Amino acid sequence: MKVKILSLSALVIFALTLCLSVTSTPASPKTPAAAAVPAATPQPAPAAVPAPPPHPEIREAIESLRRAKDHLDHAAHDFGGHRVEAIRAIDEAMHQLNDCLKYDK
Repeated sequence: MKVKILSLSALVIFALTLCLSVTSTPASPKTPAAAAVPAATPQPAPAAVPAPPPHPEIREAIESLRRAKDHLDHAAHDFGGHRVEAIRAIDEAMHQLNDCLKYDK
């Protein structure tokens, strides 16, 4: 029984290896003349991928500050008198981060 299972396993592994090696090899032209003939249809130009905006961490920080300010603006209580001071600090921090982005350009 063990010999049958091992033989069957070896056969399956061999078949998979053969299939993968056949499908993973790139197709190559059979003759050098076939490679020299240009394609009849023009190849479409690859689509331009827009570059991501610079400094994603700074932009993420600005968005986090906006959410925190919105939370504080709509808060039900005053947080012991520190809510207004925190909103001022958030405004200043957002101003500084926006200046960072302006001076990078």
